[in-house]
Amino acid sequence: MRKSNVEGTGRWTLVAIRQRYHQYCRLHHLEPRPFPSEEDWASGRGLIVSLMDAMIEGIKTGDLACAEIGVELIEEDGGFAFGRILKANTARALGRCALTEAHKERIRRRVVEMLARGFMPHEFRDYARLLRNIGLGEHRETLEHSVDQANPWVRWYVNYLTRTNPGPKPGAGRESGTVGAERRRRV
Repeated sequence: MRKSNVEGTGRWTLVAIRQRYHQYCRLHHLEPRPFPSEEDWASGRGLIVSLMDAMIEGIKTGDLACAEIGVELIEEDGGFAFGRILKANTARALGRCALTEAHKERIRRRVVEMLARGFMPHEFRDYARLLRNIGLGEHRETLEHSVDQANPWVRWYVNYLTRTNPGPKPGAGRESGTVGAERRRRV
């Protein structure tokens, strides 16, 4: 089992994230928000997780520089400490932010590409909700025709993203059907 690095690597170190954030603040003509100092981060979860939590709070307030970092995070395939939680929380926060069209398009491409690969990690549910919220744009046809419809989860997510009622989730038939209802009545 690979141990996650709580201090990050590559693009996901404290210095790299801060540099990109300040670059995005200049790009969007924003005043950089103050982030807690390293001494203030005593959660035991690591500096990167604490910084990303602060970025998520920034996304919730509409900070487009934080949103840039958030979109980069959900574009990241690599894992790191608390990554599933951070990625899911980031997707939820992005759903409440007034994103630019460029952000929306990057999210659309990412989620459709993940479905095309059949790559649906824990946080994918939140990615799909985000995509359903912002809309498919011009990716509807790609989604309907370029993914593996033989995979029941891929098929369900395609239905979730393209229909009002996607139907029951795969494997839910036994528990949500009459057998499950009978079992619940007896208890």
